[in-house]
Amino acid sequence: MGNGLCCIPKKQSRGAVVSRSKRSSRSQRKLIVEDDLLHRQALAMAIQQHQLSQRFDGSMSRRIGSTSSRRLTPPTSFRHQVPIVLDNLETKKIILVHGEGFGAWCWYKIMPLIEEAGVDPVALDLTGSGVDHKDANSVMTLADYSKPLLDYLHGLHEDEKVILVGHSCGGASVSYALEHFPKKITKAIFLGATMVSDGQRPFDVFTEELASAEVFLQESQLLLYANGKDNPPTGLMFNKEQLKELYFNHSSSKDIALASVSMRPIPLAPIMEKLSLTAENYGSVRRYFIQTLDDRMLSPDAQEKLVRRNPPHQVFKLKGSDHCPFFSKPQSLCKILLEIMQLS
Repeated sequence: MGNGLCCIPKKQSRGAVVSRSKRSSRSQRKLIVEDDLLHRQALAMAIQQHQLSQRFDGSMSRRIGSTSSRRLTPPTSFRHQVPIVLDNLETKKIILVHGEGFGAWCWYKIMPLIEEAGVDPVALDLTGSGVDHKDANSVMTLADYSKPLLDYLHGLHEDEKVILVGHSCGGASVSYALEHFPKKITKAIFLGATMVSDGQRPFDVFTEELASAEVFLQESQLLLYANGKDNPPTGLMFNKEQLKELYFNHSSSKDIALASVSMRPIPLAPIMEKLSLTAENYGSVRRYFIQTLDDRMLSPDAQEKLVRRNPPHQVFKLKGSDHCPFFSKPQSLCKILLEIMQLS
């Protein structure tokens, strides 16, 4: 009989190919439109949050996870690329902890993806971040910076457990939470993050890229002095070009625009604080590390040193990702997160 196409008249075969081509083209255009819509929604939300943050004052109560209650409509291209369905898990609640300068808004691509798999995600704004009203320059300790996460864990029911995901310096907040609430956490996932050892500062992880803490504090042009130049620096802030080079070398221009209107100054004191971590608490929870292999902020070599010095339960590698895979590799990141959730 030969190839089945021989049974189809030439004109019909050509017409079928043209028809499929048109459908493919329409489908591609639809995905582009949906992706643009999602970006516009996220950008509008970020601008609104930025405006709100300028109006916050000390009388307003802190809103933990405020942005997580705002849902963005996931496009078809996202909804159908993660077919994993999770069953028989210790918990389906995953807490997303942003890195330095970011806020809950940065997880806008990840939340609809993991929700489609039946996971219950919560994204929090740490103190002085996102729409939290506190001035980042006034955050003086890691405990204060991590307070929204600690308050959330403290408020869980006695038998309720969660999985923590920490990005970049958010890893320090996750480590701090592991030390203080180990029985509330089933797993901790460090995403290109500061998975520090006992007695180490989060900043020490970045010394290859930013110089030693001592040199950085003396010479860096990124430092902020909210209390005047005669007093110690209180924060740091990257400009747009530095962000693009260090954080977003594989992220889209739309996501860079979103970050540029949403990122806030980074509190300096929390990342200069040495952590006290014990085997009884911090060491009792399974840790997983996701390496971002095209990362310019935390180089692959620096990440390798982290996992060698403080070995996690398992290491995953995310190819083609910059420092922010929630922007540059959302589907791949989501698949790894779901895979880790299923591990026993």
